[in-house]
Amino acid sequence: MLQAGIVGLPNVGKSTLFNALTRSRKADAQNYPFCTIEPNVGVIEVPDARLKVLAELSHSGKIIPAAIEIVDIAGLVAGASKGDGLGNKFLANIREVDAIVHVVRCFENSNIAHTSGTVDPLRDIGIINTELLLADLQSAENQLEKNLKKAKGDDKEAKENVELLRIIVQHLNAGNFAGSLGRDEWTSQRMVSFNLLTAKPVIFACNVDEVSIADMASGAGNKFVDAVREYATKTGTARVNAICAQIESDMCDFSAEEAEALLMEFGISDSGVSQLVENIYGTLGLASFFTTGEDETRAWTFRIGMKAPQCAGVIHGDFEAGFIRADVIPYDELIAHGGWNAARDAGKIRSEGKDYAFGDGDVTIFRFGK
Repeated sequence: MLQAGIVGLPNVGKSTLFNALTRSRKADAQNYPFCTIEPNVGVIEVPDARLKVLAELSHSGKIIPAAIEIVDIAGLVAGASKGDGLGNKFLANIREVDAIVHVVRCFENSNIAHTSGTVDPLRDIGIINTELLLADLQSAENQLEKNLKKAKGDDKEAKENVELLRIIVQHLNAGNFAGSLGRDEWTSQRMVSFNLLTAKPVIFACNVDEVSIADMASGAGNKFVDAVREYATKTGTARVNAICAQIESDMCDFSAEEAEALLMEFGISDSGVSQLVENIYGTLGLASFFTTGEDETRAWTFRIGMKAPQCAGVIHGDFEAGFIRADVIPYDELIAHGGWNAARDAGKIRSEGKDYAFGDGDVTIFRFGK
């Protein structure tokens, strides 16, 4: 299962957001730095209104949504790349995730301490970015040195790595994220093997207070969030979500009806958690296909561009190994025809082979042999 890691300075609301995302009280969320030491890991269900519609159509006994893992990583501080604030340990945790959710404090509250004394999201982003860049520069230089030694022994792969790593080191030294380096398919594969922090996709989660989220719902701006959006647009490094982690966390124990009522009190039509999860899903290049029947309706996660046999393998390795074909219909067409049997009678179920690239919302039955 793919993972997204929550990072940021201490006391910006990371653990509160983790609890909101996972609908749990798993992470300790206290008003002091480093209240999280070991990373908490939870599972996020990906909201998808299509599941309920499919389940009703198929009279399914249960619904199983798609899911991704979220990791609550302790707060980084200036000097983390040199080991300050247990930085080496925390940076190692970030290397294990596939995407970064960078929580930025965008509210003022004298009762909640800020490690720098004042609220300044761009300064905070700069601190984290600097530490990630410095850690990557050290890693890239170390990998360059190792590959230079191998290249002397006429190692072809090492020679190719040396060429790319020299470009990466120069790029990082100029203050650029590795992810902004133009690349082809070959370069992308090598970049994955280098496991650089700044090559990972980023989402900024702007944590605002209850008053701000209500003001924003009514059309007012938030100077802190606006500054982050402007920065993200200018640099092209991240997507941006505004979210009130405290409200979302308060709803952990609420029923769906109670949660909806609370959001309505603040003039919010949709949960910030839902929007953020959808953004994480999209940032990771993921989509969902569906299987549906009387037993269950289920969403399955796949990477955009995956072919039918690979998608079959998401369900079970035997499905991929013995793949024969996939009977497929897009979600909208299935609903329009009122169900699988009616769509089949209308000739709308397609029989697709090994070269078919699945699309988001495809509803399928895989045919396979042993």
